[in-house]
Amino acid sequence: MKARTLIGSVVVVALAALSLQGCAIVNGSGDDPNTLRVMMGADTTYPKQRKQWQQDTAAEFKRTTGADIQWETYSSAQEELTAIQTSVISGQGPDVYAIGTTFTPTAYATGAFVEMGAKQWQAVGGKDQFDPASFGISGPSASKQIGIPFASRPFVMAVNKSLLAKAGITSMPTTWDQLTADAKATTSGDVHGMAIAYADGFDPWKFIWGMSENAGNTLVDGTKAELDGTAVQNAYRTYFDWVTKDGVVDKSAIGWNNAQALAQFTDGKAAFFPMTTTTAINSFKGTKIDGDYEFALLPTVPPGATERPADGIEAASILSGDNFVVADYGTKQDLSFDFIKQVSSKKAQLEYYDLFGNLPTNTAAAKQLADDNPQLKPIIDAGKLSKPTAFTGAWSDIQLALVDVVVQSIPSLKSGEVTDDQLRKRLQDAQKDAQATLDRQKNGGL
Repeated sequence: MKARTLIGSVVVVALAALSLQGCAIVNGSGDDPNTLRVMMGADTTYPKQRKQWQQDTAAEFKRTTGADIQWETYSSAQEELTAIQTSVISGQGPDVYAIGTTFTPTAYATGAFVEMGAKQWQAVGGKDQFDPASFGISGPSASKQIGIPFASRPFVMAVNKSLLAKAGITSMPTTWDQLTADAKATTSGDVHGMAIAYADGFDPWKFIWGMSENAGNTLVDGTKAELDGTAVQNAYRTYFDWVTKDGVVDKSAIGWNNAQALAQFTDGKAAFFPMTTTTAINSFKGTKIDGDYEFALLPTVPPGATERPADGIEAASILSGDNFVVADYGTKQDLSFDFIKQVSSKKAQLEYYDLFGNLPTNTAAAKQLADDNPQLKPIIDAGKLSKPTAFTGAWSDIQLALVDVVVQSIPSLKSGEVTDDQLRKRLQDAQKDAQATLDRQKNGGL
């Protein structure tokens, strides 16, 4: 059996409960050879559409292969990580995972997923059907890839055109300080400059990553963590000050998830909705801002600066979306590739966009969409300016550590201030944990 390595803080209870010694050689997807287990993130924004898509996809899969699909979900980054770790430990679990791009390095580091070669790419319909830019985080190199691109979600801002016009704002902010200033200019009464979700499990770290990249701090430099530097502190300070010092975010947002921030924007109560993507488009339809919004690039000049420093990175977004990975611990790789081929076709990808707003990774589908929808240009531009997070098996733990700084700061935000000392201490702890994870990865152990 292929040797595997688990990266990060594996749940000790799971290890004890499984009572495993080494890797178990089992059918990784259960006893039924005609049931494919597929795990995807839960869709709380479009649950009815997700259910219908799953039913239609399963029906088509049954018609073409004779096999059934068993759908499984995770609802947070922590659940996603735990699912991967538990499957690798036990040698059994889903046959196919749709994982966030930033989790692909962790999946790769386990050694538990199929490395794509010529035969495997042919089985999913050919590698050349995919947009080359979508492979940026499929593996450590072009010849060592496990991630099969499924959906693209570059992050941008949605803006309320009427609120900006009312404030006399005629151009989009290109620096984070300009965004703060414009948010102040559009804050009045129950209308706030920005819709932000501080309690969301996925959003907060992306702000910190983007501002830090713009300042030239990549958070991970080879095997060295860089979470407690000045650029990172400035990023968190800017992010926290929006709701405390600047007053451009509704204080209720301290407890909001992304869907609640989205609701504020669609109600016409926020001028800017940063860190959103095409998945929000369907939610805009029929609301107060339908026909009165547009998309814009996120700022790429760091806080405190009027231009990007020489070592700054024009990262308009993380390289974001979903990759499929196929487990090598079971016996259903052929069925797995049949499923991926089905949902990677031009027709299937355009249908997926219509339902959920995820940009296609299929080149032909993406071209047709761009030709038919010129308003998507800022999002397509953001895709071209997207940068991958560090390709290390430690990244998932580092990402969670970045979010945890916000989680720990929630009580302070509610009281009105995150002090410099509190922030410094939390970043020191995050740095220590991140470096320990990188060291474990370097040493090939837990």
